Amino acid sequence: MSTYDEDDATTYTVVVNLEAQYSIWHADRPLPDGWSAVGKTGSKTECLNHIDEIWTDMRPLSLRRAQGETG
Repeated sequence: MSTYDEDDATTYTVVVNLEAQYSIWHADRPLPDGWSAVGKTGSKTECLNHIDEIWTDMRPLSLRRAQGETG
């Protein structure tokens, strides 16, 4: 298990952009343009661990498509 700022009591949400790149965002703030919530909310550690599990290819979606991959 990762330990990212364990004393941070902020609630975060996992977000993704149109290039399938993930990040976390304060859950109580409006999402920035171009980003969508993926349905995971929790502590910073929980959200970053979720991203570690699901974001297995760091290449932008447009690059993966250009290289002939669908992922």
